[in-house]
Amino acid sequence: MKTCINPTPQQWAALCQRPQIAAENLEELTRQVFTEIQRNGDVAVAKYTGIFDGIVPNSLALTAAEIAAGAQRTPAELQAAIQLAKANIEKFHTAQIEQKQIIETTPGVACWRESRGIERVGIYIPGGSAPLFSTVLMLAIPAQIAGCKEIILCTPPDKQGNINPAILYAAQLTGITAVYRVGGIQAIGALAIGTQSIPKVDKIFGPGNQYVTAAKQTALNYGVAIDLPAGPSELLVIADDTANPEYVAADLLSQAEHGPDSQVILLSNSEVIVANTLKAIDKQVKALPRKEIALKALQNSKAIVLGTLAECLDFSNAYAPEHLILNCRDAEKYGDKITNAGSVFLGNYSCESAGDYASGTNHTLPTNGYARSYSGVSVDSFIKKITFQKISKEGLQAIGPAIEAMAAAEQLQAHKNAVSIRLKDLKNV
Repeated sequence: MKTCINPTPQQWAALCQRPQIAAENLEELTRQVFTEIQRNGDVAVAKYTGIFDGIVPNSLALTAAEIAAGAQRTPAELQAAIQLAKANIEKFHTAQIEQKQIIETTPGVACWRESRGIERVGIYIPGGSAPLFSTVLMLAIPAQIAGCKEIILCTPPDKQGNINPAILYAAQLTGITAVYRVGGIQAIGALAIGTQSIPKVDKIFGPGNQYVTAAKQTALNYGVAIDLPAGPSELLVIADDTANPEYVAADLLSQAEHGPDSQVILLSNSEVIVANTLKAIDKQVKALPRKEIALKALQNSKAIVLGTLAECLDFSNAYAPEHLILNCRDAEKYGDKITNAGSVFLGNYSCESAGDYASGTNHTLPTNGYARSYSGVSVDSFIKKITFQKISKEGLQAIGPAIEAMAAAEQLQAHKNAVSIRLKDLKNV
């Protein structure tokens, strides 16, 4: 990690930069893959699965028997852990359901809003070096709670054409309606366009590498919504002199091991804490199976010393991290100072891994600074809101003259007439 001591506010923008990706090449590749899928459907999907994943599957869709057999290979201890996480995620997300409230804006004018689940959603689950079965829970559970009728899962196969058993167990547990052994750009393209085997969906969810992220952006051009712009994982930790450097190091490495393009940031008002955390990182990283990935991510990462915790919070809001840990004294009192963050973890024992797996919050979050304007995935992400209104005779008589005046001022005579014709009849009653 690069260390920076007391940078000026003018230097903050440069320090907030994420690792850069050559977007032009990605856009050209995604357009090419999408165009071929539009022309050739399953044939194109199978072709690119062979190119990118090294296997041309006999069938893109898994049968119910294949899903069940694969799920059974999940160790019992892991099954129990997944069930615990599922219960907590359900509990937290069920509380997000909005109850219908009928509001009488004027006597005789009733307005309300009702939720409807998006009918067919696609969820993408990375399955390469780290098969993210936890993301199945994070996406399928709120989709079920929202009332989505179809939940389509795409995930890349291994070299033998198999899907990770834990992914299949989580899919079976959460009511996924179909599973396809396809990943990367071709998976997003198939969900956005539709093929002979894979249905076109209304909205695509899920994290992925820069190729998947570029493909999700391309999917918007095909009339398909996406959850949020999601790129490489990131974590920012604010630590004061009460923080445990070993804990801070472990948290930073937990995100650095996601991928070589991940980024972690340490902010502190203590040079001693920074120095001790860097020593702990050097010690802990040596024992990680994904050591080389973490070390590459650390090259993109920074440890920054600022004068006060207030400055650290200001820097964090400028950076707008996907994950933010406040590992400092009385962390809760800083909550209202946080304006830009995907998910926040307060105190010495609130490790980011808890949010990734089992505390109940969702781990599908905005990255690359999008926390300034996007929220993480929730039940609302899978829902459309439809407004209703019912106006009585008395209600129309109360607001009708205002409608007539406004429509006339905008020179929309037919709008005015729709009210006037009714008011005239009411006068003649």
